[in-house]
Parts: sequence; C-alpha cells; structure tokens
Amino acid sequence: MTAPRLISCAVVTMMALSACTSPGSSDPVVGGPVAGGVVGQGPGPAAGTNGPIGSSSPSGVPTAAELTAEAYRAELDRARGPIRDAIAKLDGTGRKGLDTQLEKTVAALETAVSGLEILIPPSAVKIQHGNYVGTLRSLTDALADAKDDVQAQDVCTGPAVLTGADEIGRISPVRDSASALADLGDYPTDVVPVKISGERSRRLRNGSYIKSESLPGRASLELKNGNNQDAVVVLMRGGKKAITVYVRKKSSFKIKGVRDGKYKIFYTLGVDWDSKARAFSRSCAFQQFGKSVRFKTIHTRTEIRWSNWTLTLNPVVGGNVRPKRIKPGDFPG
Repeated sequence: MTAPRLISCAVVTMMALSACTSPGSSDPVVGGPVAGGVVGQGPGPAAGTNGPIGSSSPSGVPTAAELTAEAYRAELDRARGPIRDAIAKLDGTGRKGLDTQLEKTVAALETAVSGLEILIPPSAVKIQHGNYVGTLRSLTDALADAKDDVQAQDVCTGPAVLTGADEIGRISPVRDSASALADLGDYPTDVVPVKISGERSRRLRNGSYIKSESLPGRASLELKNGNNQDAVVVLMRGGKKAITVYVRKKSSFKIKGVRDGKYKIFYTLGVDWDSKARAFSRSCAFQQFGKSVRFKTIHTRTEIRWSNWTLTLNPVVGGNVRPKRIKPGDFPG
C-alpha cells in the first residue's frame, strides 16, 4: 500500500505544496490554489469520436463514448473515398510506374484503415465494424506483400496485383463485410469499385499486328521465338513505333514490306497478354537488341537490291546479337 500513498502525494504536490507537510503543521500554504481536474491521467477521447466524455473506469480514467450513427457514417465516408481512389488507380496501372502506384495505394489504405481502427462505433454494429476493418487490414497487408512480386516481375500490371490479392482471399471478404455493415444503417462501405477477374492466360494469334504502319517496302524481317513464353516485338524507327507484332512461343512470323530505315528492336516476353494495358500481366521480361537493324533498298539500271533479316528471340549457338535487359518503363510497347 506504500506505492499509492507515494503516487498520490507526488501528484497533488504539483498542485499544492502544503499537501505533503506533516499533519498539524502551522506552515503557510505555498503556491496558488489547488486546481481541478485529474493530473497524470491518460489521453482524452480517441480521435474522431466527436462525442462527450462517458463514464469513468474503476481507476478513475474517463472513457470515450461511442459514436452516434450519424458521426460514424461520416467517418466511414471519410475513409471510403481514399480507399476507392487508390484501388481504382492501381487497377488502371500497366507496367509503367506499377511499383510507385502500388506504394501509393498501400500508403492510402494504411492511413484510412488506421483511422477506422481507432473509432468507437455504435454498439449495434461493433462486431460488423470489427470484421470490416479487419478485412481491410488484411487487404492492405496483402498489397504490401505484393511489392516483392512486382519487383521480381512475377506480377506486371495493376489488375494482376488485385487478381493476386483476390486469389488468396483478400478481396471477397472486404466486399462481404462491407455489405454486412452497410445493411445495418446504409453505411458507405463499398470500397472496391472495380471488377476483378480470376487469373487468365489471354493470347493473341501468332502474327497479330498490335500496331503497324503501311508496309510498301520490299524487305522482310523474320522473327523466331523459341522461348517458352509468347512475345511482343516492337520496331522503332526515328523515335516512332513503326510496327508492334505478337509472336507466340515456339513459333515464327515474317513481317513483309518493311520500309527502308534504321530500326531499334525491343521485345517483351510473358504470360497473359492484357490488351488494355498493352503488357503481359505475369512473368514478364523486357529486352532490347544490342544493335540496330538497317533496311536499305538499292536501285541500279539493271536490278533492285535489298536485305532481309532474321532475328531469333531466344539464345542460339552462333548468334551475333546479344540482347540487353531493360526496365519495364523503358519498353516502348
């Protein structure tokens, strides 16, 4: 029982020095009058409660009152906007800037979820609130973990990141818990504004032109893809994308009528071609051939001469062009 007396004396001494003198002392009181309130107690109501101080706990510490339905609805709506915007932006991100956008999405969700976690909801929705916030926290953690997959280029687009989160059971629980909470008071909890498809393996037919200028030339370029993944090849001439063509794995395709000029050639390999993002969504790699390819037609009095080229996208014995790996943002697809 010694500790409580010492603490009491220490606390009150801050307010009136005479309180620690011995009983019966005739010494005058030093300092101002004793102030009201509680000294040395914990913080006041949790941020965002917008309510009055409730009853005190047995230790004398005041407790924060639960939010009214109106105040709680306003807090949910305040968190809803940033979460929806972050998920929508991630869903609209292709290969360029994916790592940066994923970081922004995780940061936005972390801020919103942290704010929801400290709320004291109306008692009628306490369980549903806990479920909702818990599923949002799990989704935030899953997106944070996806950073490693993006950096390793195992996942290559924003929609693929969200598909991955859904595959491990992080999206559906958010929607289910949000619906259960909304039904109890028309609460704004619809925070996933995009449609998320399951894992797919979309492909174009071999030789499909994704982009092509007119091909009036005489020269041809044969592309051989002996890899175990499909490829998209881009021909750049003078800083302009001239031709973009799809070549399936273990297949070849010949581009006929290539215009004269000097071309830089890039290609990407991967799985599941997302035509909207113009990128493979999974297992992607990006390469540039180590030297440019020149096409030139020569006219003489007696003949017309030109050069045809063959490029192999996979390593071969005797190959004389070594590709170099490039960053996703440097690929001109």
